[in-house]
Amino acid sequence: MRIDLHTHSTASDGTQSPAEVMEAAVEAGLTTVALTDHDTTAGWGPARRRAEELGLDFVPGMEVSCSSSSGISVHLLCYLQDPLAPGLMEEIGRSRAARMDRARRMVERIAEDYPIDWEAVLSQVRADATVGRPHIADALVAAGVCGDRSEAFATILRPSTGYYIPHYAPDPADAVRLVREAGGVPVFAHPLASARGRVVSEDVFDEMVEAGLAGLEVRHRDNPPEAQAWLMDYAARHELIVTGSSDYHGAGKPNRLGENTTSPEALEAIRAQARPAG
Repeated sequence: MRIDLHTHSTASDGTQSPAEVMEAAVEAGLTTVALTDHDTTAGWGPARRRAEELGLDFVPGMEVSCSSSSGISVHLLCYLQDPLAPGLMEEIGRSRAARMDRARRMVERIAEDYPIDWEAVLSQVRADATVGRPHIADALVAAGVCGDRSEAFATILRPSTGYYIPHYAPDPADAVRLVREAGGVPVFAHPLASARGRVVSEDVFDEMVEAGLAGLEVRHRDNPPEAQAWLMDYAARHELIVTGSSDYHGAGKPNRLGENTTSPEALEAIRAQARPAG
C-alpha cells in the first residue's frame, strides 16, 4: 500500500480539479489518497466519485488554518469529520470570510507597486475555492512579476513585507476540539516547517495534545531532519499517530505525490478514532 494523506485541488489552492488529483494519484502508484483542501470540503464529492471509478481508496479530509496566541500560523489536518458539523463549519466560514477580506486588502497594497488588481486574482480562482495568497501569487506570475509561486512567496508575499496582512484564524487547540466534536481525527500538519517562518513552541503542542490531537505529520519535505527526530520522540512520548505526506498542489508547488507516505497501520489508527459527530 502507498498512502498519501495530504493533497490539494482547485477547491482551494491546487492547480488540478479534485478528479484530476485522484487520476494523478493513480499515475503516481498510490493506493490511498486524502483530499485535504484548505478550509473546505467542496472537493469531496467529485474526488470520491473519481476515486471509486479508479479503484482508489479515498480518505475525506481538510486542512484547517489556525493561528497561535503569538500569531504563528498552524495548519491542522483533519480526517473523516462530518462536513456539516455546525461548530467546525461555522469557524471555517468565519476564517474564509476573513481571508477574503485580507486578500482584497493585500491586493490593494500590492497594486500600488505591481500591475495586478482584484479581478486578476479572481481569474486565478476556481468556483467555490478559498481565496488566499496562492491565488495572489498566481496573479503575480501571470503578470510576469514573479517566475512561479515559490518566488512570489519568497519575496512579495512574505510576512515580513509591507504587503502582508494577517487574518483571523482559530486557536490550534480550539480547532482540535472542534474537529473532535465533528467526529474527525486531527493531525498537526508539517509542525516544524521552519523554512515557512516561525514555528510554535512545545507548549502549543502540549495544548493541542490536551485538546485531543491524534497525530503529527512528521515525514514532510518542510520538516528538517533534526526536527523530524524531535517530532518522532514527541509522538512516542504522547502516543500520537505518525504520518507522512506530500502536501501536493499540482503545478502550484514542487511537491510530488507519494514523495512521503503514511503506513497502513497509521491509517488504520486514524480510521479507528473517527466517531459520529457530536
